Amino acid sequence: MNTQGVRWTADQVLALAPDDASRRAGSKLGTAGPWSGTGSGDGAVWGLCKGSGSKPYRTVVDTTGPAYTCSCPSRKFPCKHALGLLLLWASDTAAVTAADVPDWASGWLEGRRERAAVRAKGADGAAPAAPADPEAARRRAERRSARITSGAEELEQRLADLLRGGLASAEQSGYGLWEETAARMVDAQAPGLAGRVRELGAIPGSGQGWPVRLLEECALTHLLDRAWLSVDRLPDPLAATVRTRVGLTAPAEGPSVRDRWLVLAQYDTGDGKLTTRRIWLQGRDTGRTALLLSFGAVGRAPQLALPVGVVIDAAIVPHAGAGALRAELGERFAAPAPLDAPPRGGTVGDALAVYGRALREDPWLDSWPVTLSDVVPIPTDHGWQLADAAPSTDGGAALPISGPALGRPGLWRLAALSGGGPVTVFGECGHRGFTPLAAWSADAPGETVPLH
Repeated sequence: MNTQGVRWTADQVLALAPDDASRRAGSKLGTAGPWSGTGSGDGAVWGLCKGSGSKPYRTVVDTTGPAYTCSCPSRKFPCKHALGLLLLWASDTAAVTAADVPDWASGWLEGRRERAAVRAKGADGAAPAAPADPEAARRRAERRSARITSGAEELEQRLADLLRGGLASAEQSGYGLWEETAARMVDAQAPGLAGRVRELGAIPGSGQGWPVRLLEECALTHLLDRAWLSVDRLPDPLAATVRTRVGLTAPAEGPSVRDRWLVLAQYDTGDGKLTTRRIWLQGRDTGRTALLLSFGAVGRAPQLALPVGVVIDAAIVPHAGAGALRAELGERFAAPAPLDAPPRGGTVGDALAVYGRALREDPWLDSWPVTLSDVVPIPTDHGWQLADAAPSTDGGAALPISGPALGRPGLWRLAALSGGGPVTVFGECGHRGFTPLAAWSADAPGETVPLH
């Protein structure tokens, strides 16, 4: 028997669009008019879309990926037909009903899932293939390590010169010198150090109080440099974190973790060259939080997308280092199921304690994922805060909502959801405050409200 699973929302569909033009074009195709032969089942949606030619375009979407195929000539991914088909599926249950997969769609689906099963088996603990030449691989790793060491030593000299000349010189010298130093870190094959240098260069023009912020970030960069130069003497978990922070990719390793994973949040960030998608999961049984990362070049949305607010029965494989948050998604064992209750959480004090413990393992953390239970968003003279609804013996505690959240529609969505009452909020807790990403009310505990 075919199952349609949990239908996505229009917002979840439009988040897949590679650009605004595709989003607009896909929205125009999100009605039943141009479509025929539509259907859904077994984790897929398909349909025929009338185009300019004599034959309709054949469009198939594997919603478990998601992945797409279409007979149209578009080079965008997903194309407007795939977006329109998903919008129709999301909004019109009568137009896209459960059906058997037609022959013209089944071949592509079966081939894709066979390949996905092979990849999942490899991610599920199978031994990786040995390098063709282990000795050559070892020499390449040693050469890169030597380059990073040289870059770290050069960066140490740059920081020493800055402090010797005084922080005021950073404003006078401008951004060019920092960009030159960042380019040197790229040449040293240390993209993590290059990113930190660019952040340092942007601080002098960031407004009042920048010297304090620059000194703080210089100290953290110095700490990372010294940690790399002594990485062979560090405990294995911290050494793995340092390697990740300088830019060495940590592999997904160790036994896979199967659980019923709640999809807490999904959002994209970009730097003009690459779009990074972050998907936060929390295991219902293990309580473990995991971060899935997916990347897309300019004009292409990242491949991985999961509907926020559903539960997936799946296995993940964690990466080493950085608190073991990052993971790769492995085999999925069932269609997504509706959420019945919000994630487990704690008080503001609990969140700060968790963040503090995470900092001991990774001093370069900007934030840590936490869930706050029974908190109320309140406005203050200095911005919005999330405060414990039930004050403790010390009068309760509150977290400031961090700058990126202020003024966004999500903040007002959170306030409207609360209506002055307690809510459950998931987000990222850091030294600048708390960034809310999703929320749940007591009246509708199974309904996830995205805030980003």
